[in-house]
Amino acid sequence: MAELDIAEVARRSGVPASTLRFYEEKGLIASVGRRGLRRLFEPSVLERLSLIALGRAAGFSLDEIVEMFAPDGSPRIDRARLTAKAEALDDVIRRLTAMREGLRHAAACPAPSPMECPHFLRIVRMAGEGRLGPPPRRTFVAEAL
Repeated sequence: MAELDIAEVARRSGVPASTLRFYEEKGLIASVGRRGLRRLFEPSVLERLSLIALGRAAGFSLDEIVEMFAPDGSPRIDRARLTAKAEALDDVIRRLTAMREGLRHAAACPAPSPMECPHFLRIVRMAGEGRLGPPPRRTFVAEAL
């Protein structure tokens, strides 16, 4: 099959050309040449983009995804890392399930106010302790130069 230019890869994959260029800079994909100013890719880049999309959907960072490919570009997927990610997702699912059930209870609770419901107050305490919902995001702190 003929090489695909960046516009065709973007059209077929749904990944914007700017993202394709960024992925190339990160080492996630590689162009095989140029036609004028447009990068050219092997058709196999579409499957690789699907693997990248799957990794992102599973919560892997781009740096983690880069590590899942050998220098020759073939997939090098660490099963232990997949298991660890699956366990982390299980934890998020447990937290979100508890949150969903708490919200449903608060909506249907016969107490005059959710703040008078012992079950809801227990959920509020758990949330305050960081035991519900996804783990807190890391914040960026600029260092003084």
